[in-house]
Amino acid sequence: MATHHNLPLQERISLKNTFQRVSSLLILALLLSLLLYRLTSLHSHGSIWLIAFLCESWFTFIWVLYMNAKWNPVKYKTYPELLLKRSDDLPAVDMFVTTADPKLEPPIITANTVLSLLAVEYPAHKLACYVSDDGSSPMTFYSLVEASKFAKLWVPFCKKYNVRVRAPFVYFSSEPQAPQTLLQEFMDTWRYMKNKYEELSQRIDDAAKDYISHRMDDELADFSNIERGNHPSLIKVIWENKEGLEGGIPHLVYVAREKRPKLPHHYKAGAMNVLARVSGVMTNAPFMLNVDCDMFANHPEVILHGMCLLLGFDNEVSSGFVQAPQQFYGALKDDPFGNQLVVLQEITVGGTGGLQGPFYGGTGCFHRRKIICSTPRPAGVSKHVQSSIWRKNSSFLYLVLNGMFASATDELSYNELQRIYGDSRELIESASHITSGKFRESSCVDDLSSSVEAAKRVASCTYEFNTCWGNKIGWAYGSMTEDVLTGLRIHSMGSKSVCLKLDPPAFLGSAATGGPASLTQNKRWSTGLLEILLTRRSPILATFTKQLEFRMCLAYLLVIVWALRSIGELCYALLPAYCLIANTSFMPKASEPVFVIPLALFLICNMHSLMEYVQCGLSVRAYWNNQRMNRIFAMTAWLLGLLAVLLKTLGLSETVFEVTRKDQQSDTNDTDKDPGRFTFDNSPLFVSGTAVLLANLAALTVGLLRLRRPVVGPGLGEFVCSVWVVLSLWPFARGRVGRGSYGIPWPVIRKAAVLASLFVQFSVLERVH
Repeated sequence: MATHHNLPLQERISLKNTFQRVSSLLILALLLSLLLYRLTSLHSHGSIWLIAFLCESWFTFIWVLYMNAKWNPVKYKTYPELLLKRSDDLPAVDMFVTTADPKLEPPIITANTVLSLLAVEYPAHKLACYVSDDGSSPMTFYSLVEASKFAKLWVPFCKKYNVRVRAPFVYFSSEPQAPQTLLQEFMDTWRYMKNKYEELSQRIDDAAKDYISHRMDDELADFSNIERGNHPSLIKVIWENKEGLEGGIPHLVYVAREKRPKLPHHYKAGAMNVLARVSGVMTNAPFMLNVDCDMFANHPEVILHGMCLLLGFDNEVSSGFVQAPQQFYGALKDDPFGNQLVVLQEITVGGTGGLQGPFYGGTGCFHRRKIICSTPRPAGVSKHVQSSIWRKNSSFLYLVLNGMFASATDELSYNELQRIYGDSRELIESASHITSGKFRESSCVDDLSSSVEAAKRVASCTYEFNTCWGNKIGWAYGSMTEDVLTGLRIHSMGSKSVCLKLDPPAFLGSAATGGPASLTQNKRWSTGLLEILLTRRSPILATFTKQLEFRMCLAYLLVIVWALRSIGELCYALLPAYCLIANTSFMPKASEPVFVIPLALFLICNMHSLMEYVQCGLSVRAYWNNQRMNRIFAMTAWLLGLLAVLLKTLGLSETVFEVTRKDQQSDTNDTDKDPGRFTFDNSPLFVSGTAVLLANLAALTVGLLRLRRPVVGPGLGEFVCSVWVVLSLWPFARGRVGRGSYGIPWPVIRKAAVLASLFVQFSVLERVH
């Protein structure tokens, strides 16, 4: 199954990174030298040096985590042309699209993502697209119905003329390529299709304005009494490929799971588990692809490439899931908000390919249903036995080793299966087929609509009670970053993951823009990641009790400690301000020979980072934007993420999942607006950053006034560090004099001024003492 005529479907290529390794080791040596200097000098300095030592020790630990993640980079080359030679044996794939809010995630965006998936180069009778609408919006459903009608024109058009970008809004945003314009037939068809898409967009827009009150009365009857957050399951087959045509259009199913006010719904993880169960009783494809509503398929052969990595290994453990890097369309030049994550995914996360593989990113990921629906292998079982289990594809052996059977029989008891999967006989049968390797060869069934009632049952909000969903099987609960936690669960089972990197990119999405959206997104990430660290599924515990490799544990820690990094970042940003006000120092004097250590660290670290950005094809401006935004995120979003988890741990509040606004285009034609300029609102997210800025501005003023009468105290190092903090927080400095959304609101400034005043007063008192 892994080859065709003894030729591989994929090839693993190790990448050389000698320069990166040498420079990383040099930086580590300088960090250790600085720590040694601090340690030997603590007795002759005050507590300020101890704080600096602790911060720098933490930074050294973080640097070791970075080195570990980037040390063994690999990439994979896929050969879909070999896979196509066995097209009759291609497995079925269920495609999942998730959306939660029709206002923050406009339905036209979801429609474009769905259209791009329906038009991929893969046998249509082996595909099914499920859309989870956690907003239970009639607008979203109406948009999908209209999109399915347009798909009957769009899919044949894409395949006839080999259209490469199959999201209509992107494709029609530019003129066709020159050779195609010479064909009159093509140009006539192109104009016709563009008009049809514009009519589709207009219908959806008009429907949103009049709340579709006069549209599709029969089809929308189920939405008439829907109350968001309090409604029964809604499962609607929008389109069914009843004839099972290979060149037809894949199934399209709308899913709105049941929700009740007092019952937990587990946000996106809960939606993904419902999709896994609904698809399990309807099509039960052995592989699943999940994408966010704004992440369209940008490469028409993306599923073929994904299958090469899923089928191209002799052992299923080698590719538990296949993750494509998150990349963005219409992204602002030079990444002004630091959220395009190019270097993080290209070099840092990409380097985990040499370990157990990249993290699960929540979108653009291919999963094995067998792994999603199988319970973990127990710790203590030998590697030989584990490998044997996977080769035999036996769900029975998995569960026996987990102590889930009373006796070693060849069949599972129905009661045990109910305890794992729930009480749906249809779901139990489909899960048993998948975990034993007896899956259907296609997703085409005799009558998809006949499974709707069974699907509604497994979409019930009480279905998971007393089952293994969200714990041992499915998408994991317990964190707002359910993607990382689920990937960690799979890696802890001993499985590996593979990175799918294509040119052009496999999927493209929309990056958050503006200050509020960017910081909200990072707060959610840092909160969810820290939640993972504090649970019993922490990578530290998984290293000792499960099959998570030690170096993979370190790779997970690199992102999981984002919220904790805010403490060190905040302290180090305030150290120079404190020293300038309190007339002391935390850096060696410029006249001392040891001053070369922090100076070399500053220069080499920045050159090392700059080279990484250049290596990824980014500009110097992009490098600086990302450096300053990393400081901003740490002192604002990550700090509030830490506070949110602390309040949750103390039982004072619960963390809240916040959906990031999705925009179809990142640019704007409004000449009065600058889409790359930082924006603000009244959110507490901006208080800490503004306070740090005010504290350093006050400190620089005091320090400059003191230069008139030279005294023993702060030196060049403190001045440089304080100026560097101000430059890093420059968007906040501009926000102090900005207007409208570009200005920091007065309530935020007042709160920040109080905090900065308290800090200055504390520093003055310390100087007096």
